[in-house]
Amino acid sequence: MSLQSMTGFARHLRNRDGAQVSWEVKSVNGKGLDVRFRLLPGLELIEPKARALFSQHFKRGNFQAALTVDRGAGIAKGIVNEPLLKELAAVAARLREDYGLAASTPEGLMSLRGVLEAPQEVALAPEDQQKLEEAVLAVLDETLTQLAANRKAEGRALGEIVTVQLAAIEMLVEQARLDPSRTLDAVRERLAAQVSLLIDAAPALDESRLHMEAAFLATKADVQEELDRLEIHVAAARDLLREGNGIGRKLDFLTQEFNREANTLCSKANAPSITSIGLDLKAVVDQLREQIQNLE
Repeated sequence: MSLQSMTGFARHLRNRDGAQVSWEVKSVNGKGLDVRFRLLPGLELIEPKARALFSQHFKRGNFQAALTVDRGAGIAKGIVNEPLLKELAAVAARLREDYGLAASTPEGLMSLRGVLEAPQEVALAPEDQQKLEEAVLAVLDETLTQLAANRKAEGRALGEIVTVQLAAIEMLVEQARLDPSRTLDAVRERLAAQVSLLIDAAPALDESRLHMEAAFLATKADVQEELDRLEIHVAAARDLLREGNGIGRKLDFLTQEFNREANTLCSKANAPSITSIGLDLKAVVDQLREQIQNLE
């Protein structure tokens, strides 16, 4: 059983070709495969290849992928505008002498607009740009491998929970099969009671016809067919679990079928004990669906 959850997180950092490349990827539930990137200026062209990597690792999920790159050698040094700083220092000294103002501090001068300039990226040569893009994609592939491992670990835990819930459904179905209200004697007593009430209420009614109608209603209220289908659905769900990854949608469809049979069981029940079992079934199916919605 190799299941994979759709929720997960991975952060991976590696030094490649003179750059420190880091990816952070988050994954949550999704009907399909949807990826949103936060890339850096100059690296937008890697997006198609990056999407292809996601498709290789995953089938479903909503992903957010953020990239950071630190190229120490690719940052221009000397970000202080020294000519402007010297001019401002001279103006500050003259104002202090002329007006008796407090002496300016280095911190105050450095905070003035234009003194500190943002570092600028040094343009890369085409071959260096290609190496950087290859490094970014390689680190992304490693990050997605780590994320897939995390999602599989959670998938195994979900698979164990789903297995227990399927066993609970199977146990409730067996309880319903063996419920005393479904024995032949119990059905006969209900039929006799129904016919007796109708004869007492309307003596002119044909007794044989009343027995036929009561038997028809009893047959219509029998839940054997629903119990059989529930057992078939349990077997199908177990087959899917053995099949492994990529079964989330099929299991989600099965939970809808489980819920439909549990509803019918409650609506057809002619004994409080069967109604109680049907309600327990609905509760387990709801819990089952919560877990399955996380599976890829």
